[in-house]
Amino acid sequence: MMPCDQDREMLAAYLDGEVQAEEGNALERHLSTCSTCTAEVASMLSVRRTMRTARTRFTPSVEFRRKIQSQTAPRKPGFKAFGGLSLAIAALAMLVFVMFWMRQGAVRADAYREVADLHVGDLASANPYDVVSSDRHTVKPWFQGRIPFSFNLPEFAGTEFTLLGGRLVYLHQQPSAQVVVGMGQHKISVLIMQDDGVFGSAFPVSERADARNAFNIETWNSQGLRFFVIGDAEKTGVRHLAQILQNANQ
Repeated sequence: MMPCDQDREMLAAYLDGEVQAEEGNALERHLSTCSTCTAEVASMLSVRRTMRTARTRFTPSVEFRRKIQSQTAPRKPGFKAFGGLSLAIAALAMLVFVMFWMRQGAVRADAYREVADLHVGDLASANPYDVVSSDRHTVKPWFQGRIPFSFNLPEFAGTEFTLLGGRLVYLHQQPSAQVVVGMGQHKISVLIMQDDGVFGSAFPVSERADARNAFNIETWNSQGLRFFVIGDAEKTGVRHLAQILQNANQ
């Protein structure tokens, strides 16, 4: 591979969705021609998936946390210690609230990154699709037997969208479908998984996060499935595609 002077921190920021739309478009064009940066992005994605899997695998169980809490619970205080204990309890409650809020923020960030990583992985891959076709009657049947659910693909003829293909992916450690749709020079990923009531609850992404990230995202659940539509196309385009998919899967 030829050497490249592309800033690696910029690639990492792109993976996090923390670049402006113009910068993101320029990086996508660069990735389509630079094998060095494509390999670098693939390596970053691999490390992230490994760390994400390890973090979920070694999360302390509810029983373990209860045992620790019971062992560290304070003994009943005497009357003289009541005032100090009240302050301590109030401080502890505030600490628990802050930790819970921070944890929820981390869960939202992790969920967003996992969805964004799959979208970026498609852009950076030399072979982004398992099935290549603009015909929904070819793409949809390909997933039969590969994922434990079925979904409907709408007809895109007469719209600004073009079906490009699809592939099998793992989202939140579940076999899922990724369908890629073109809109002008942009690619939009449609990710579909069984709704476990956990992963999807981390969305929608906050307005602040949406404003600072290069990707627009729409998500909803229907018929026991969770849908994500993500891309760097304008927000109205991503929303329009989401509406078409919602109508097809009611």
